[in-house]
Amino acid sequence: MTNQEWIRIFQSKVNNLKRNKSDRWRIEFDDSIKADSVKSGWHQYISGAFGRFRCSKCNRSWSSGRVNVVFHMHLSSGQGMVKVRCLRQECRQCDGALMEEASFDKEKLEVLLEKLMEKIRVKCYHENLGKRNRRHFDDEDDEGPPHESAHCEACSIGLCTKRFKAR
Repeated sequence: MTNQEWIRIFQSKVNNLKRNKSDRWRIEFDDSIKADSVKSGWHQYISGAFGRFRCSKCNRSWSSGRVNVVFHMHLSSGQGMVKVRCLRQECRQCDGALMEEASFDKEKLEVLLEKLMEKIRVKCYHENLGKRNRRHFDDEDDEGPPHESAHCEACSIGLCTKRFKAR
């Protein structure tokens, strides 16, 4: 999915939020944001998603159920901002492989952004959504080959774990 597709889906979901209709929300991609390093007044949400990668050197592709996505969100004076960083993976077969960006199926992206909307409702609008079933991700949830932490950007910064869950 392209950044434009992310923006389109995000805007359609934001429009369905029960909120002050004059609030305006934007989403932007920011590779400089760091997990657990949130600016004052901002909130963090980290989720895992299923994505696909393609090596820019050998053209090999692989899937991963452990694509970590970091969101930082902020609402002030009717202006909402979400910054997003998708952590990357590298090809296990190429020497000097580059960290590659994930691509997401539309359905997976819809689910990921729907979970983000829940976090916005709780953290920015202080809604009580009650107890929700929290899905825990583990090895049996992975689609594709076993996770290779030596090739995972999230593992290299201590974010990805053998068993992880959305937080």
